[in-house]
Amino acid sequence: MTNDTMISTTNLTKRFRVKKTTTDAVTDLTIDVQRGELVAFLGPNGAGKSTSLRMLTTLLPPTEGTATVAGFDIQRQPADVRSRIGYIGQGNSAGHNHRVRDELLSQGAFYGMPRAATVARADELIESLGLAGLEKRPVLGLSGGQKRRLDIALGLVHSPELLFLDEPSTGLDPQSRANLWQHILTLRREQGTTIFVTTHYLEEADQFAERVMVMDSGRMIADDTAPALKSRLAGDVITLGLSSPSEAGRAAELVRSLVTGATTAPDAADPLSIDITVEHGDGLLPRLLRDLDAAGIPARTASLRQPTLDDVFLALTGRSLRDDSAASPGPVAPLQNAEVSS
Repeated sequence: MTNDTMISTTNLTKRFRVKKTTTDAVTDLTIDVQRGELVAFLGPNGAGKSTSLRMLTTLLPPTEGTATVAGFDIQRQPADVRSRIGYIGQGNSAGHNHRVRDELLSQGAFYGMPRAATVARADELIESLGLAGLEKRPVLGLSGGQKRRLDIALGLVHSPELLFLDEPSTGLDPQSRANLWQHILTLRREQGTTIFVTTHYLEEADQFAERVMVMDSGRMIADDTAPALKSRLAGDVITLGLSSPSEAGRAAELVRSLVTGATTAPDAADPLSIDITVEHGDGLLPRLLRDLDAAGIPARTASLRQPTLDDVFLALTGRSLRDDSAASPGPVAPLQNAEVSS
């Protein structure tokens, strides 16, 4: 492990025993995350994502394996780990009878921040996360989305060098999600913060993460950039519409002879169309149309669908990630002046 390695695990494993039955929640998790990376950790409900985060943040001891976080061993040096990370879990962490601003000030004091710095940081977070006007309101009187934004503010008070976020945008409206990601990306850009986030919202992972890890049944099954995973495991889908079923058959045969590795299949919704799965379909489509014209089988229609991370999960496991996860909330509202990756 180097000084630039923020998370390093070797065979990290967690088993739970309930009523004489042992369940493997996480098995042999071995990863390295470098300083400044923004990593999305994906998987269906029950895949082991939250259990992994709870081990990495010292909230849950591993059954086997080792891990260092921010340069410290999670089992031998938990206090050192906790002082250097921020963790935003899925539940609400603020005291119900405490006021919003007081909670932020108490959090800063807990981390040993000077009073003036804590006050300035609390005001900054209140403004950027849409909590203005709620400073004196008891937490119990907040809406679900407001409580979520307060949880996020509490995790960011001390500007941690490593930030863990477990489903941070669940329950937020598109504008609040955009504000959250604006703050996360600014924190990373200006302070070099390492971000490790679990999310069911695949659009967030695709848009913001420079590296994607996929977990299923407690095991890591993929680890790469989103474009590389989509190109290698899913591929672009070109749909061509022809004039007759016989022309569709001829076109499919020609494509297979011209493009190494291409797969073709009849379009389930249209017998006159074929689906062609290839890598780099945007560059290939114009050539295919020219070749089909030259062969006397011109396409009536042509479309290109580039893969999503859900397609990647489907290719890896044979099922859709959305089948097990929250429905998409729609796109994040546009971000202003935010850098997605470095």
